[in-house]
Amino acid sequence: MGAPRAAFVLVAVGCLTAALAARAENGTSSGPDLELPTPPEVTVSVEPRVSDRAAERPSEPVGEVAPPDLPAVTVAVPPAVQTVPSAAVMPQVTALPDVAPPDLPSAPVTITAADQATTALAVRLADNGFQLLPRLPRKEREAIAAFYALGAYQPIWVKDGAWTPAATAVIDRLKRAGEDALDATEYPIPALGVTARDSAADLAEAELKLSAAAVLYARDARGARIELSRLSSLITPKLEIPTADAVLNRLAASPDAGAALQAFNPPHEGYQALKRKLAELRATRPASTPMVKVPQGPALKLGMRDSRVPLVRARFNLGPATGDEAAYDERVASAVADFQREKGLVPDGVLTSKTIAALAGSSPARIEGDIIANMERWRWLPADMGERYIQVNVPEFRLRLMDRGRLAHQTRVIVGKTETQTPVFSEMMRYVIVNPSWHIPPSILKKEILPGLAADPFYAAKRGYEVVRRGDQISVRQPPGERNALGFIKLMFPNRHAVYLHDTPNRSLFRAERRAFSHGCVRVEQPFQLAEEVLGRAWTEERLKSLIGRGERTIHLPEPLPVHLTYFTIFVDERGELRSAADLYGHDQKVRLALGLGGTAVAHEGQGGVRERARITPPRSRVTQQAPRVERRTVPSQAPSPTAGSFWDILRGGSQL
Repeated sequence: MGAPRAAFVLVAVGCLTAALAARAENGTSSGPDLELPTPPEVTVSVEPRVSDRAAERPSEPVGEVAPPDLPAVTVAVPPAVQTVPSAAVMPQVTALPDVAPPDLPSAPVTITAADQATTALAVRLADNGFQLLPRLPRKEREAIAAFYALGAYQPIWVKDGAWTPAATAVIDRLKRAGEDALDATEYPIPALGVTARDSAADLAEAELKLSAAAVLYARDARGARIELSRLSSLITPKLEIPTADAVLNRLAASPDAGAALQAFNPPHEGYQALKRKLAELRATRPASTPMVKVPQGPALKLGMRDSRVPLVRARFNLGPATGDEAAYDERVASAVADFQREKGLVPDGVLTSKTIAALAGSSPARIEGDIIANMERWRWLPADMGERYIQVNVPEFRLRLMDRGRLAHQTRVIVGKTETQTPVFSEMMRYVIVNPSWHIPPSILKKEILPGLAADPFYAAKRGYEVVRRGDQISVRQPPGERNALGFIKLMFPNRHAVYLHDTPNRSLFRAERRAFSHGCVRVEQPFQLAEEVLGRAWTEERLKSLIGRGERTIHLPEPLPVHLTYFTIFVDERGELRSAADLYGHDQKVRLALGLGGTAVAHEGQGGVRERARITPPRSRVTQQAPRVERRTVPSQAPSPTAGSFWDILRGGSQL
């Protein structure tokens, strides 16, 4: 060890030795002493420190160094620590006796009905096996549980074993759901007060089931009854379906819970007008008149047999047959021919699908179903359509610009063909392009342009198209000009379907009554007048037209303008009369089927006069109301993205574009 440490050890040993010797001379020990062992002799070797340079030289042996003489040190030891007592003299500890707790006065514990109610609600909501309503999604059940948890599981509908006034108002609205074309049987009213004394569990169940019914009503009022993606990929409105906790918070905070619940239905005048017509129809419909519905099927001619013939006889009040009841005889064919003549159909006496549709179309039940289907489509629109907005009603072939409830502008439009339908959705118009180019979408490129190029290499040039090659890929563009398919202006509301409002060089088509000629976009008869309305006074029709032929020009709207592409076949006009339009794309039938209003074979005329028939099977259950899926391809708004395969490979069909 080093010299300082060795010196310290020597000092410590000396001090301890002196202290023990002093205690032995004074005889102050109060107990037996502990004998300390004789410390061994210590030999200390001290190695001198050397510098870095000296360390490089060979080291020399270092001899032993004698310890220095140290002065004597007197150590004072306090009496309390002079000796270490042995175990024999340690004090004994006596255990304390047990002390009995004092007697406390008894206090009664009262569990109130409110405590029982909150506990029962918490228990019910924690039970995963507890069923509310089958159509209510799981996440909405969780939202109901969250609502009650945040409110410390306090009931909002039940108090003192009875319904509150708010609950009574909600129940009344649920019972009158049919006024808004909803089905009251979908919102069952829970039993309360059936027995003389309902248990806390019964009250909790009634509370939760009424909340579930109110939530389901509110969701259905905003369009949750139908899964729209099952109707068509071109029906893509953004539904405003409320969450369960939002519904319950709104109802709980309202002074009139029934009115608050009813307010989830569309507030638009178009919806309210149909609601009034539905009430009128139901009030005037004779309840005793039997409704005979002839189902669709193969066409029936004179001499054929079919199980539907007795229904046809009943429809025309022909009475029982003299022979075979299923025989399509002369009497039946004559009655059918008279009906066809009355309805403007070919009076050949053949029971065709058109004749059957005409038979059903005049019945109150059919009209009621169509009104309900159109009221349902109003739920697809946002509750606030905007102070100013554009609405295009596809079956009506008409565009309207509304400004604070006033009709500011309207015009005729051309919409998509049955095979290239105009989609149904809402979006915001943001800018206008004058002298637009047209980048031909892949669907049109494959179906029309490429076959034309295969037959005639100058097909594109003759029509003013530019074929742009990018390596082994091509795209086709039509530059601005008089022959451009978009005309001189287009109004843009960017969307997933890549459709927009635009001009057209073929203006004679607006004279047609049935104006379904486009590939999905909406052609406007007076596009520059409409552009002036949406852009404001700074951009008059004359100023916009002065830009024609001066290059592509983009003009942004002062503020975004809502555009709603809608599909209504039944509506009330300005005079309050109920009007109808042809079911151009068959959406009426799909919605009727999805709502459980019935559906059979549907026949309609295609663009080329070709009859198309689709068999629709009613849903097995109304728990999830779905319609048959109709697949449609969407079209990109810009030039097609490059794809693998050369130009000639595409022409030969060797590559998909």
